[in-house]
Amino acid sequence: MVANNERFEFQTQHLIDIINKTEAYVVGLQLPEGLKRKSIDIASKLEQSTCVEVIVSANPCYGACDIDTDILDDVDILFHFGHSELDDCKYNEKIYYIKAASEINISEIVKQAMENIKAYRVGVLTTVQHVHKLEEVRKIIESCSRECIIQKGDTRIAYPGQVLGCNFSSAEIDECDEYLYIGSGEFHPVGVAVATGKPVMVADPFMDKTYYVDPSRILRQRSAVIAKSLDSSTFGILVSSKIGQYRMELAKYLKNLAKKHGKKAYILTMDRVTSDQLLQFKVDAFVNTACPRIAIDDVGHFPSPMLTPQEFEIVLGERKWEKLVFDEIRGVQ
Repeated sequence: MVANNERFEFQTQHLIDIINKTEAYVVGLQLPEGLKRKSIDIASKLEQSTCVEVIVSANPCYGACDIDTDILDDVDILFHFGHSELDDCKYNEKIYYIKAASEINISEIVKQAMENIKAYRVGVLTTVQHVHKLEEVRKIIESCSRECIIQKGDTRIAYPGQVLGCNFSSAEIDECDEYLYIGSGEFHPVGVAVATGKPVMVADPFMDKTYYVDPSRILRQRSAVIAKSLDSSTFGILVSSKIGQYRMELAKYLKNLAKKHGKKAYILTMDRVTSDQLLQFKVDAFVNTACPRIAIDDVGHFPSPMLTPQEFEIVLGERKWEKLVFDEIRGVQ
């Protein structure tokens, strides 16, 4: 849930400048679910200010990995809002990534969080909507006589301090004692907590609250999914055709791993992974190599248990239970 006072900068003049520069006639818009309600307003402004025809993608969009490739054939350029470019999604010069930076004031919520953070060395993390304000955050933390650490992740991460739902590489800070995550929702900070084993304080400027995340509930859920899959003999390994999620090599590795342990495994490819699509496949458990959030966010919604690749390794005895981590899609360090 996002508070009503949220504000995002859609850079209308920047869009117009790109249209004029590229001499585009047909422009596509793709926005994530939380911003789709703004699409008609953006389309109207662009059509009134230029001579373009605008086509809006109504398909679900869950990240920079989720480009609507169908619309690309019908447009000269595509504006993809709310995400930063991924290193494995640079294949098409038609796509322009628009951050849709948040204009909400974050200084007060950061100050509130710092009243409860006791650690000296604080690693700061956020989503692309707030990265432009991280130097402001640094000044606040240093004014509290603490050390602020903002680190660049791997090549999948566009900005220092940025985290994705599938990549926490910017949180790999050995000298950090504690993390401050600025943003809404718990998936990103819980993922950081599981990946690092360190406390993560959330400063949510939309809901105006601060709190420490507790990963124990999700870890219990994941342990239950693993336990249900221990006696499984047949697995469906899911591969998404989305350009930023496609991990066929990983799927083939997992299939060979299953064979090594005397299990049957079949690779299933699809664009979007949904429970309805999987109803026809009678397997004991699924293994998800698509968006890592699918297994976590939709736990219990699938016709059979849904494992991550790391959890599948635990089921097969290739990984110890205490080494359970969230799945990530990594770039180059």
